[in-house]
Amino acid sequence: MPDKPSSSAFTRFLYENSLLLVGAVLILLALVGQTLTGWHEYNADLEQMKLLPLTLKQYLGSGHFLEATFENWESEFLQMGLYVVLTIWLRQKGSSESKKLYEKEEVDQEPDPSNPDAPGPVKRGGWQLTLYKNSLTIAFFLLFFACVWLHAKGGAEIYSIEQQQEGKPTVTTVDYMGTSRFWFESFQNWQSEFLSIVSIVGLSIYLRQKGSPQSKPVNDANDKTGK
Repeated sequence: MPDKPSSSAFTRFLYENSLLLVGAVLILLALVGQTLTGWHEYNADLEQMKLLPLTLKQYLGSGHFLEATFENWESEFLQMGLYVVLTIWLRQKGSSESKKLYEKEEVDQEPDPSNPDAPGPVKRGGWQLTLYKNSLTIAFFLLFFACVWLHAKGGAEIYSIEQQQEGKPTVTTVDYMGTSRFWFESFQNWQSEFLSIVSIVGLSIYLRQKGSPQSKPVNDANDKTGK
C-alpha cells in the first residue's frame, strides 16, 4: 500500500474527499441557480394569474420548487438504483461498466466476518448482515420513492392553483399521481436517465479517457470486459 502524502490533516482531508466535495459544491451551485431563476419564473406566472408574488422564503416551500427539484432527483435515484441491481446479473461484452463475462469477481464473494477491517454489520451477521449486503440498493429506492411523493406533492399544489383559476376542483397528492401530467413529467426524466446508462455502457466499449476509473486502460482491446 503506498504511503500517504506528507501534508496537513486538512489538506489530506480535501484530497481524500475531493470527488464528493466538488460534487456537493456543484449540486449547491446548480440548486441556487435553479432556485433564483425558478422564483422569478413562478412569480411571473402568478402575476399573470393575478395572484400575489412569493418571497424567496415562501418559494422554497412552494409546490413549484418541490416539483422542479424532486421531479429530477427521483429520476437520478431510479437510475442509480436500477444500475446497481442490473449490473449484478447482466453483462456487456467490452464495457468497462460490466463485470467480467464468465469469471467470479471480488464483489460476488461472501463477506468475511473475520476481516479486522470489516464493518460492524458484517461482524455481527444475521439480519444486520442481510440488510447491509443490500443497503445501497435499498437506500437508492427509498430515496426514489420519497422524491416521487415530493414531486407529486409539489405538482398537486401547482395543478390545484391552475384548477382554481378555471373554477375546477383542487386535487390531492394521490389524485395528482393518477393524472397523465404527473406520468408525463416522470417518464420524460426517466427515459433520459436510461439513456445515460446505455451511453456509458456502450461508449465505454470503444472510447477511452486516460486516468478515469470509468474507462478501460487506453491500450486495452475493445472486447475486454470490466476494469
